[in-house]
Amino acid sequence: MPHNDFRHELAQQLRVDSIRASDAGGSGHPTSSMSAADLMAVLLDGYLRLDYANPDNPANDHLVFSKGHASPLYYAILKAAGAITDEELLSFRTFGSRLEGHPTPRIPPTDVATGSLGQGLPVGVGLALAGKKLDALPYRVWVLCGDSEMAEGSIWEAFQHAGWAGLDNLTAIVDVNRLGQTRETMLGWDLDGYAARAEAFGWKAIAIDGHDLDAIDAALAQATSVTDRPTVILAKTHKGRGVKAVEDQPGKHGKPLEEPAEAVEELGGARSLAVTVKTPTPGTPHRFATNGGTLPRWEIGEEVATRQAYGQTLAELGGLRGDVVVLDGEVSNSTMSELFAKAHPDRYFEMFIAEQQMIAAAVGMQARNWVPFASTFGAFFTRAHDFIRMAAISRADLRLCGSHAGVSIGEDGPSQMALEDISMFRAIHGSTVLHPSDANQTAALVSEMASLPGISYLRTLRGKTPVRTSPDENIRVGGSRVLRNSDHDDLTIVACGITVGEAEKAADVLEADGIRARVIDCYSIKPIDGNTLVQAASQTRAVLTVEDHWPEGGLGDAVLDALAACEARPPVRKLAVSSMPVSGKPGELLHAAHIDAEAVVEAARQLVKA
Repeated sequence: MPHNDFRHELAQQLRVDSIRASDAGGSGHPTSSMSAADLMAVLLDGYLRLDYANPDNPANDHLVFSKGHASPLYYAILKAAGAITDEELLSFRTFGSRLEGHPTPRIPPTDVATGSLGQGLPVGVGLALAGKKLDALPYRVWVLCGDSEMAEGSIWEAFQHAGWAGLDNLTAIVDVNRLGQTRETMLGWDLDGYAARAEAFGWKAIAIDGHDLDAIDAALAQATSVTDRPTVILAKTHKGRGVKAVEDQPGKHGKPLEEPAEAVEELGGARSLAVTVKTPTPGTPHRFATNGGTLPRWEIGEEVATRQAYGQTLAELGGLRGDVVVLDGEVSNSTMSELFAKAHPDRYFEMFIAEQQMIAAAVGMQARNWVPFASTFGAFFTRAHDFIRMAAISRADLRLCGSHAGVSIGEDGPSQMALEDISMFRAIHGSTVLHPSDANQTAALVSEMASLPGISYLRTLRGKTPVRTSPDENIRVGGSRVLRNSDHDDLTIVACGITVGEAEKAADVLEADGIRARVIDCYSIKPIDGNTLVQAASQTRAVLTVEDHWPEGGLGDAVLDALAACEARPPVRKLAVSSMPVSGKPGELLHAAHIDAEAVVEAARQLVKA
């Protein structure tokens, strides 16, 4: 069969199988799949280098469906490449199937979950950075984008960073089919408008008819020959291509075809073509040499900011582990990740003020088995919450550090104060949430984070705190420290981070009043040390939590969750930031928020009296 004849038939098969899968599943996006079928047929038959029989081959190209709703097309590709059977194709969207409504890594060789638009291209930037800067392998990253997601700001964060970094191993293919879910997209078929935007960010832009097989072939060939910048192929297509009832028709988005059998017949019937996808030239990922080292230690009584301990520990960890990489959102001299950057410049990535791209890049790097730590002010992770949520769906292993948390940062004011971060990260599936109160705790927890599965979050402080923890103490995820206790404690005070010192000062005042307070430093908020909390609740008459965070979803709620099953739970009162803070000195702000030692003493007296 002549080359273009085969590619045409393959494209028709991809359309037919997209219709069949959506019909079998009772839902899906066949029309969004059909528009890009010609593009994917040519990519599959000639340009993609991916060993589907060995999806873990480090030399494989990467294909990311940023328009994850076109999953029927993605699964049709897997069938054509021999990665799944026709039977599995028709299990689309059914309970227990690997072929979920939007792709996830449950079905190899899928690197990441997509479906929340605007994320695939930023992740592709991370994969491309890994290829050029870490793995040092010549694989190419191909990202299929939809034109609707070109309205997402994260797409343009990706365009900007990829252009700045000169990622010539990255090719975006934009399926410009004009129609979104409810109406025409912002630019419609204005390929020149898209091209001007892309070129302004330093990309090579190629505009084509996305149903002309020769034009597609020439564009892909040109993309692979560009050696100084990323390439975007802007392909004018028709949504629902090939079936008159839906082609270029509004109102057909996200629905199986009403007459699937007729549509399949119109496309020439079902086919069972197999495509032999090229396999990559074998290659071994680069590995960084390590020079050893020891984790930092501080003596009890020293005054050290936990953010400083984070940076010093990362720098030492980089000498112990060659797979650790660090990203930062252009605040490395505040988060102190600059210490890693100075020690290991080849493994540090400046992501600038683009938190969504920073998280996406980390997701891409971990997909290539690197161990990324990413840091910024805790407040600014909220901008990337959807990327963090999707990273959990990707089963990604990320280590995130948020500095400058709470009112204790002082004069910068509420725009810089992370006050919802603990709640946000506790809500992420499978997450770990840590808030050390001193430097030695920070060092132990950062070291453990490097081997943790899932998404872990470390909250660090701007100001210095006294070192209370011995460097030889067993600090671990899921643990806590009991700072003071006796057999006759009246109440328990549970604190974390900056409020640990306030709790200790309050306990001294209370003891002078004849009130014994047990003080627990709950540095691991998720998982929380439930056994220690339950024991304290059973041995004291009240529990008081104090945190530099909003009342919702923070330490207090974590403690309440841990005590929920206690049959004789004592009263629990939460002290937290309850009104909007302003600028001021840290001590003034802790006092105004009623989370300082004075507020703890007053609340404790009320609880014991009651």
